[in-house]
Amino acid sequence: MGKGFDEYAENYDAWFLANPNVLHSEAALVASTLRDAGRVLSVGCGSGLFEKILRDDYGIIVADGIEPSEGMAAIARKRGVNVIATVTAEEADFGDGVYDTILFNGTPSYISDLDAVVKKAHKALRPGGRIVLIDVPKESGYGIMYNLAKALGTWEHPLLEGVFPPDPYPMEFVNVANWRTTAEKVRLLTEAGFKDLSFAQTLTTHPLYSENRPEEPSEGCDRGDYVAITAWK
Repeated sequence: MGKGFDEYAENYDAWFLANPNVLHSEAALVASTLRDAGRVLSVGCGSGLFEKILRDDYGIIVADGIEPSEGMAAIARKRGVNVIATVTAEEADFGDGVYDTILFNGTPSYISDLDAVVKKAHKALRPGGRIVLIDVPKESGYGIMYNLAKALGTWEHPLLEGVFPPDPYPMEFVNVANWRTTAEKVRLLTEAGFKDLSFAQTLTTHPLYSENRPEEPSEGCDRGDYVAITAWK
């Protein structure tokens, strides 16, 4: 799946840069989960856009990344990310007791066998390490909207008229995603042996208004369209 992002690498950055308040809100959420993160691996680092923002704006270093799209990986390397492999999360070797934090920012919905990948991440973490899963929950406003657009195959449909933001997430990314509920991700984490789960969220307004202003993260998972789950080994 990830290799299909090659031809859309520039579109990915262009969408975020055209929606700077959404980008700020999501980056602030990611940063809030990475305090004292130690050595971090970003699984599905994409173009390295978030990693650059984390470094430049928050002083958080995410040195290593895995990214299956060659086009995305090339951009990430230019931004200073050490892309150690251009393979999918399922194919990747995370190592054994190597990392303090393994970050999945926006990527769980694009990983087919998330169960196996979460278990592999547990093995790759040092004792006391953390996993961070961040994406759009299936049950959220964005999740429901995206699934409707995916089912219809377009944003331009009467059922979606007046519902989606002026610059919606590109259909090429919507079509290949598989959003999961927060409860599903909690189950996968606990079955893999993770504990002490905590939740943070952002984009708590209706999707129509997410770009109106930047938002700082808050605790919980009951209102946000972008939710972070942190769990510990």
